[in-house]
Amino acid sequence: MSLENLLKLSIGDLFLKFPYTKDFFIDHLVPYKGHENYTINQLFNNMDEEVIEDNAINTELFISSLVEYIELMNSYFASEQVVENTVTIYPGTYKDGTDENFTKIEISKGEIISIVGPTGSGKSRLLADIEWAANEDTPTKRKVLINGRVLEPHERFSASNKLVAQLSQNMNFVMDLSVREFLDLHATSRMVENKEEMIIKIYDKANELAGEGFSEDTPITELSGGQSRALMIADTAILSKSPIILIDEIENAGIDRQKALELLISEDKIVLMSTHDPILALMGDKRIVINNGGIESVIETSEEERSILSKLENLDKTLMDMRNRLRLGKRLKFEEEL
Repeated sequence: MSLENLLKLSIGDLFLKFPYTKDFFIDHLVPYKGHENYTINQLFNNMDEEVIEDNAINTELFISSLVEYIELMNSYFASEQVVENTVTIYPGTYKDGTDENFTKIEISKGEIISIVGPTGSGKSRLLADIEWAANEDTPTKRKVLINGRVLEPHERFSASNKLVAQLSQNMNFVMDLSVREFLDLHATSRMVENKEEMIIKIYDKANELAGEGFSEDTPITELSGGQSRALMIADTAILSKSPIILIDEIENAGIDRQKALELLISEDKIVLMSTHDPILALMGDKRIVINNGGIESVIETSEEERSILSKLENLDKTLMDMRNRLRLGKRLKFEEEL
């Protein structure tokens, strides 16, 4: 926004067009209430000199900083409009310093990639390389391109404008908010137009994923591990603009894993997950095999493995039925049709 256009707007119209500017006024101790019909210049011209002095308001600096802030926020929201959604991984080294033996790995939106290997082999390190878009500056010396390019430092290390989102094994909330208040806060910060519809959609999807349902009024600090993970997966899939999702060991989350992955890819996300679970590994389009800190091979899931997946899912369904019986205090029994 140009300075000229900014000065033509009333403060009320400014807040309507750029809702985040209201916080800018509050943070800079500029009293506006009751004067929303004023332009910024009219507001300052009618403001008591003592108020300006007591609140240390530099009018010229405030206006120029407001223009810069609007431009920064506009660039942030514009950068969320990602067209391609691709990840390209170039080789680095194993723990012993020898080179990884592949040319490059390319991953496109809608793909599910599982990362497998022994405990301590380097699966989490690969996720970290992707999360921070490594540029030969991590222990592995890998290079990761997002949408075909090396990210700029401000893109790699920004806490608020990340192209990559990671869901860790432990989801611990510390805010004193209900589920609805949490979702409302996130949706408001994203300035979504259909906020109420979005909140309901996330809440419903989270309850579909969770092993045990929860209400909108439940404090997020009282959610179980599985409920927390379900809420964050639904929130990330539907509301987050990050096109690349990294998941560390979803099998321990206490949620419907298949529905979680289907939800993520239905929103055109790239999903990479570290796992020891053969069901999750075979649900992926490919699996990256890690050993000794390096990428050892990339295996595409075969049709034969897809048939194995069907059998494993039936076994998993039987196991889930047994768990539900235990939760409900029923005796366990094995039914052949399971």
